[in-house]
Amino acid sequence: MDSPYRRVIPRQEIDNRIQGLQRRLARQEMDGALIVQKADRYYYTGTTQQGWLYVPADGDPLFMVFKDLDRARAESSIESILPLMSPKKIPATLEEMGVPRRLGLELDVMPANTYLMFREIFEATQIEDISTAVRLQRAVKSEFEIGCIQKAAALADGVAAAVPELVKAGMPEVELAGLVEAHARKLGHQGTICMRLWDNHLFYGHIICGRDGAVPGALSSPTAGPGLNPFVGQGPSMNPIRPNQPLLVDYVFALDGYLADHARIFSMGELPDEFYRAHESMLDIQEHVKRLAVPGIETGRIYDIMVAMAADKGYAEQFMGGAHPRIRFTGHGLGIELDEFPFIAKGQELKLEPGMVFALEPKVVMPGRGVAGIENTFLVTEAGLRALTRYPDEIKEI
Repeated sequence: MDSPYRRVIPRQEIDNRIQGLQRRLARQEMDGALIVQKADRYYYTGTTQQGWLYVPADGDPLFMVFKDLDRARAESSIESILPLMSPKKIPATLEEMGVPRRLGLELDVMPANTYLMFREIFEATQIEDISTAVRLQRAVKSEFEIGCIQKAAALADGVAAAVPELVKAGMPEVELAGLVEAHARKLGHQGTICMRLWDNHLFYGHIICGRDGAVPGALSSPTAGPGLNPFVGQGPSMNPIRPNQPLLVDYVFALDGYLADHARIFSMGELPDEFYRAHESMLDIQEHVKRLAVPGIETGRIYDIMVAMAADKGYAEQFMGGAHPRIRFTGHGLGIELDEFPFIAKGQELKLEPGMVFALEPKVVMPGRGVAGIENTFLVTEAGLRALTRYPDEIKEI
């Protein structure tokens, strides 16, 4: 019988990632790192099966799996994979390799109880945060990863292209969302989107029309929408889609663990002129950033320039949100997670490097009226940004 499991990430790719982490561990004079978080576990092993990956600064990694062992062995190319029923047995399992004196953990996302448990388990070990080193490594994509994101981006374009055939005047926003999501699933959308930011969740994305597009919310996003209830507090509602109003389709495509982010404005008939003017202004900003964002530039400087351009065009109070506090970023890295490095954000000093991938999303939010703007996924190259999502940027009249 054919195996139901599929290996997505090639062995050489995993080997390169492990070696990259080992170099970072050596620079920080750490003996090893214990990778626990799901997205990082997938990055370094190729599977999300529950367990603990130990990466020594020198030597072969060891993947200790709680559930499911057979699936982990089928999906991951890590050679040493063994069963382990309790994290309390990790030190004894590492005896032959040497229990680390300085151990790195992903403390940016680790629950306090888990951290305290590891403090007790590794009582003679100094525990330090390895999360920044991991995130900086993941920020620069390999050719394999770029290929994965390109595939997701092409399918994101396909989802946008289906919207004009699916939308009907008067249908609830959530009905259109269901049709779009069904189409995405037929194309291979994995159905879940990972975010690293604690307590933030996203389901595919947002489809919101007219004034719903300007409804603020808790999500770290310039737009939220009313959603179906206060618990969700974002995304499509039961409100009808009406002609001559901006329809925001801001969806993430997730394929084989990798993401492409994409937003377009549709309308059933013509929109008021203010939306076309605002949209063209956001496209102007996007075009400027495509040339500006070359390797070596600080991401905080890109943000400052975008904010200044928006103000010069008359949108100082509506750029990246129509209610205070507005978000203080205009773009975000993505890969396995939706909020990876780099962030095009206020005060950021991280410099762009070739191979970084991020979504740029200049938007104008007009309270009580709606939203205009764009979002595309870009690859950083030596010459500037190369768009990976390519569905036409202009407002699409249906």
